[in-house]
Amino acid sequence: MPGFTPILNLTFLEISYIYNLSKNGYKVDKEKILVTSALPYANGPIHLGHLSGAYLPADIYVRYHRSKGSDIIYICGSDEHGVPITITADKENVKPQEIIDRYHNINKEAFNKFGMSFDIYSRTSLKTHHENAQKFFKVFHDQDLLIEKKTFQFYDEKAKMFLPDRYVEGTCPKCGYEEARSDECEKCGSLYDPSELKNPKSKVTGETPKLKETSHWYFPLGKFQERIEKYVDQMHAEYKWKDNVLKYCKGWFKEGLGDRAITRDLDWGVKVPLDNAEGKVIYVWFEAVLGYISATIELSKQKGEPDFWRKYWQDQQTKYVAFIGKDNIVFHTIIFQAILLAWNDVNDDKFILPQNVPANEFLNFEGKKFSKSRGWGIDVIDFLKLFPADPLRYTLAANLPENKDTDFYWKEFQSKNNDELADILGNFINRTFTFVHKNFDAEVPKREKLEQIDSEMLELLKSYPKKVGDLIENYKIKEATLEIMNLARAANKYFNDSQPWKTIKNDKAVCATTLNICLQTIYSLAQLFSPVIPASSDKIFKMLNAEPTNWYSVDGDNLKAGHKLNKAEILFNKIEDEQIEKQINKLGIVEGVVEADEEIAIEDFAKIKLKVAEVVAAENIKKSEKLLKLKVRIAEEERQVIAGIAKDYKPEQLIGKKVIIVSNLKPAKLFGNESQGMILAADYGDGVKVIEVDSSVPTGSKVK
Repeated sequence: MPGFTPILNLTFLEISYIYNLSKNGYKVDKEKILVTSALPYANGPIHLGHLSGAYLPADIYVRYHRSKGSDIIYICGSDEHGVPITITADKENVKPQEIIDRYHNINKEAFNKFGMSFDIYSRTSLKTHHENAQKFFKVFHDQDLLIEKKTFQFYDEKAKMFLPDRYVEGTCPKCGYEEARSDECEKCGSLYDPSELKNPKSKVTGETPKLKETSHWYFPLGKFQERIEKYVDQMHAEYKWKDNVLKYCKGWFKEGLGDRAITRDLDWGVKVPLDNAEGKVIYVWFEAVLGYISATIELSKQKGEPDFWRKYWQDQQTKYVAFIGKDNIVFHTIIFQAILLAWNDVNDDKFILPQNVPANEFLNFEGKKFSKSRGWGIDVIDFLKLFPADPLRYTLAANLPENKDTDFYWKEFQSKNNDELADILGNFINRTFTFVHKNFDAEVPKREKLEQIDSEMLELLKSYPKKVGDLIENYKIKEATLEIMNLARAANKYFNDSQPWKTIKNDKAVCATTLNICLQTIYSLAQLFSPVIPASSDKIFKMLNAEPTNWYSVDGDNLKAGHKLNKAEILFNKIEDEQIEKQINKLGIVEGVVEADEEIAIEDFAKIKLKVAEVVAAENIKKSEKLLKLKVRIAEEERQVIAGIAKDYKPEQLIGKKVIIVSNLKPAKLFGNESQGMILAADYGDGVKVIEVDSSVPTGSKVK
């Protein structure tokens, strides 16, 4: 289709983009995109798992679209209401405001250091959000959409308060999970009436709460089921929603959508805007998703353009993409859609619905789920005190849990930094710059004599923007990241096969062509990697003494002959084994440890199964100063156990000893070796002493 649609007020990148596509026969329209990432709870610091779920994929997607000239905004902020906030405040004996202020600032700083490029990182505690959420509630109430019902809710007589869902734990009536909330099981995803919960306990006092009558307003979610089902089917057919998202939605539809309470008896939150609703707030599941709209309105205020937000939320040509983790699927594929449909039914200023909700699965840490209470994992803000952001961004991007759960391993992080960023990308750039500075006076050589190997490399460069761009457009961020590194691998091969150290002596024109193409490749890599490792890409452009261009203007001819280069610098420092081992050893120290002043119930201790075992084999683990690999016998069973006692015991000292093992500990991997239990030892300050058992006690005996 020759020609292109004229568009006013274009940036240089956009004009460049249009020119490069239109000259190849494409019709080009400026794409308007709204992107949101799930609002993280402001009751604790974000960890690496959060980044892999909702934030890094979105940031890469947004940066790519900015590079190609799209009209795109990226919205996020802190979710600052709800019971997790009040629970944290209660534990610390402070006001909820102190908690949200602390963690909003901590997480905002972590996001900034990680390189997130939000247009705004807002807060649901702002007046703008309270007014927006109350407006939605009031419109629905005035239209008689909401249903007021008498209901029974758990009430703690000792604390004299109604208990929100997260303040009650009991046994799930569906799957038997013993830590289910009062109306929802996190393990099986079932929803049920609080009266169905078995063995309920108040998390405030530990008492058994009573069901007491109260009244709440309900949103008729079931009224919208048929329309939402059609919407999900249509979006999947047109835009290929992920299977995990589709299956989750289908499960909810099969169960049937019913009325959902949108108010709670709480002091903390958005007040219900009715005269007869004292002591009630709008339930966080209803108001939090409205935080995306509120944040965009807040951005409009900051810009001094009151209607700016409408250009994205109420322009039916806008593409809306909501990036989330899989634990947020229902809120962004069903509940938010129902709220927006309900608004659109009675208002002329209609909202758009998400075109896609590319939810990721979970990222685990060294083989296990992140656990703040067990000290398992690392927060983003702490990680970035140890290492730069870009190696982490690259490692996570190359291992995103797009279709299944994945794991972050310290050793893999080291390998990604050393073997790929430093040895493949960094090495290619360094050797090219060194050669050009030495032999061509730090100027881009003229491309004079094109051989077949050169033509093939140039064709590869021309193909890569579309190849990588198509993957990002289809939310295949992991594959896109791997492909860009494959281009760096191809660049190293091209350099080696071209042998410029030989041609500089016998055919300088051939050598000049080789180095020209190598520099063009570095420019391409800087552009293609810019969404993934933006700080490093900026450094590469600085070294090239060049500016980035439009994504689709990267064609292997971006640097003109004679262009002066700046000095090269080291992009990625190698991470030493000692640095990584230190972090791994920290995990061995904290696992299974309970602080001295933390009390537990006898029921908690009863969950730990201790048995007598005999050590039948032992050996050191390579590259670890602390860990030993033991084979132990428990009655007729043999297991492998990794123990952090190598500084205190030689392997041969342990063979034949009878020890105590935690036999029901979930297996974990340390230095690539699976550990199927944990040996008990005493830490007396100057060292560790394994707790031994009399040799006459049979293995397999229970320790009580």
